[in-house]
Amino acid sequence: MGETENKAPKQSWFNGLSAEFKKIIWPEKKSLARQTTAVVAVSVVLGLVIALLDFIIGYGIDFLVNLSF
Repeated sequence: MGETENKAPKQSWFNGLSAEFKKIIWPEKKSLARQTTAVVAVSVVLGLVIALLDFIIGYGIDFLVNLSF
């Protein structure tokens, strides 16, 4: 306990970070636009499906609660 580790100098860390960023393959604009459109469309459709199910289930529960024998 209490031992200090040898830490790499900050310059070495930034050089390593820069080298890692150079390895990244960034998507093309057209591909990025298509993927973004797909994500937004699926999110909207899923949101509508969830809202519809919520409305149907809520209506069904209200109907069952208000049933009088």
